[in-house]
Amino acid sequence: MRDATKHRAEIVESTAAHKTLQEIGDDMHRRGIFTGGPPEQFELLGRMQFAMMVREGVYPWSRVLDIGCGCLRGGFWMIHFLDRGCYFGIEPNTEMVAVGSKEIVGQDIIEAKCPTIDFNDQFDAAVFGGRFDAFLARSIWTHASKPQIRIMLDHFVNLGTENAFFLASYLPAKFPWQDYKGVEYRGKSHKSNVGDLGQKWLKISKKPIAENAYRM
Repeated sequence: MRDATKHRAEIVESTAAHKTLQEIGDDMHRRGIFTGGPPEQFELLGRMQFAMMVREGVYPWSRVLDIGCGCLRGGFWMIHFLDRGCYFGIEPNTEMVAVGSKEIVGQDIIEAKCPTIDFNDQFDAAVFGGRFDAFLARSIWTHASKPQIRIMLDHFVNLGTENAFFLASYLPAKFPWQDYKGVEYRGKSHKSNVGDLGQKWLKISKKPIAENAYRM
């Protein structure tokens, strides 16, 4: 059996430029390309994202939807792990996807694993015409409005398989009056270079989600 630490190191350095993921992320940051989060933790956060998905039950044959996949910092790991045609992403920032596909994942892996990425900015998962076993929205709910979060949850209910799960991160409001009640996405995106956050006062339980009657 191959040593797991050695295998991870080989994956990290398997990019076309033979640099570590952290080095690639640092270079992208210096060039002004948004990498989605603290640049000094570029490789670590992508790996942790992948580890959480596997821990929750993603298998190589799972169909995974990565909402806001960005420059494929986390997608790098998922694309390598998943079977061909099982990775799907939504990301309206075409520059991030183009740079990530070329410099992070590598054209050889793109051709071998055939990931599918759509550039719509409506969080529309129906464009792929299939169902998904796992949904991920890392640091998306932190910036999205509640109507946008509802769209994502609607797609989870309608397009998730029987045992599908959804992992998402958000910034909880400590008090109801801190709740962001706007309708626009707040933060860096294909439309804005200004970073911003929107605290959320959310109460979501498993039973209401299953009944498509969650409250926000």
